[in-house]
Amino acid sequence: MRIGIDVGGTHTDAVLLDHDMTIKAEVKTATTADVTQGIVNALTTLLEHSALDRGQVAAVMIGTTHFTNALVTRSRLARTGVVRLALPATAALPPTTAWPAELAQAIRPRVHLCHGGHEFDGRPISPLDPDELKRVAEDLAAHDITTVAISSVFSPVTAEAELTAADILRAELPHLRVSLSHQIGRIRMLERENATIVNACLRDLADEIVDGFTAALLAVGVRAPLFLSQNDGTLMDAEYTRRYPVRTFASGPTNSMRGAAFLAGLADAAVVDIGGTTADVGVLTGGYPRQAGTDVDIAGVRTNFRMPDVISIGLGGGSLVSERPTVQVGPDSVGYRLTEEALVFGGRTLTATDLAVAAGLADIGDRSLVRHLDRDLVRRGTAWMAERVAALVDQMRLSADPLPVVVVGGGSILMPAELPGVPMVRIPEHHGVANAVGAATGQIGGEVDRLFLTSAQLTRDDVLDQARAEAVELAVSAGAVPSSVEIAQVDEIHVNYLPGNAVRVIVRAVGDLDLARTPEEAPTWVTN
Repeated sequence: MRIGIDVGGTHTDAVLLDHDMTIKAEVKTATTADVTQGIVNALTTLLEHSALDRGQVAAVMIGTTHFTNALVTRSRLARTGVVRLALPATAALPPTTAWPAELAQAIRPRVHLCHGGHEFDGRPISPLDPDELKRVAEDLAAHDITTVAISSVFSPVTAEAELTAADILRAELPHLRVSLSHQIGRIRMLERENATIVNACLRDLADEIVDGFTAALLAVGVRAPLFLSQNDGTLMDAEYTRRYPVRTFASGPTNSMRGAAFLAGLADAAVVDIGGTTADVGVLTGGYPRQAGTDVDIAGVRTNFRMPDVISIGLGGGSLVSERPTVQVGPDSVGYRLTEEALVFGGRTLTATDLAVAAGLADIGDRSLVRHLDRDLVRRGTAWMAERVAALVDQMRLSADPLPVVVVGGGSILMPAELPGVPMVRIPEHHGVANAVGAATGQIGGEVDRLFLTSAQLTRDDVLDQARAEAVELAVSAGAVPSSVEIAQVDEIHVNYLPGNAVRVIVRAVGDLDLARTPEEAPTWVTN
């Protein structure tokens, strides 16, 4: 048996799946200010409803907003050291230059520009200076900094400079937590560096969260392995999470999309996930979320690590309805106070849920409390919501072919059986907890994303074979059943602005989680 949990802004959902991936139980509880306590509440309720022997639980998968919330609220962030290997280049634009002032102040970075880095073809810009890096270590120690982000020009081509610098710093400061840019971001330097700094400032919090989740499982008598959802639809174990907390960003929409694929049996479709406050629209390709091809802004910081291509709007079950000058629903919302403030629950606030109940789309609360609503208002309000979602689905299309739509989430009651211009709308069973289903059904992945220089000695086929083999090896080492691993994505992007035959290759492999692996066989991640 496995348990999937997903933490949303309004609800924390949990599902129980048996060995053949059949949903045996589901619960939806209110998200609490202390997110970890909300997870304990959901787990306790689920286990009580299912009368499950705790020993039958083989794994627990959690999708969390802890790290996103910390960055957005500028809280619980560690003071961070930043080392860029590039001198004499790049000195005109130091790290964190374009960051929001309050976020930069929250991490109080100690920035060090050092020699090193490489050209696109692997030639060094300048040699590393070990004495220079030892002075950096002295400064970090003097300011009691325990986490550092290291970035180097063109490290996705060759990571030698970052790896060597990390070894030198760790030799001086064995307790130092090191985040390396070639393991986190993509080609462009500044965006990759930003993503690495974000990861580094969350490392201390990652320890707190993983330890808290582990304690929460023990508190309810579950001693199964813990996994967290990544933003590409796969899972990572607890130790990997300690190293790469940034990979949990946007895992909520990703879980919903993966859950929608599983529940609807569709590998290619648009997914509309409607919660209490927002609606997220994304596209499934081969059962996995389509990845954003552009930079992603996270809490005001421009980054380029992998993220799902999702559009979010303020439309959900708790969205407020306004009538002037025309009917509009959202973006303001009563959020988790829906069951207190909506008309159908005896409140005094007109919400999207009230319109859905009055229109006969849903049967929750007390329908008699919305009988007085003007029928034209109800008609125009529900039509506005349907047209708004249909327009977003159309915006996400990359071809002229229409996309089938899967609607999930607790707010799916807002949608009619048909949407304008959409060939098929499907609202599957268990749609209200699709996010938790996506977490529970997650697979293990491995991804390679870097530049290769092809030549007579290293042909295109050689490069692709090498990248595929590395991606498969990464998936297996992360905990996938070797026989189940498949190549899910292969992209080649010729980099025309670089001389020579430079090509960026992205290969992603995925496989089933190996729940039979013993603790001794599990991968041992270097925690720093």
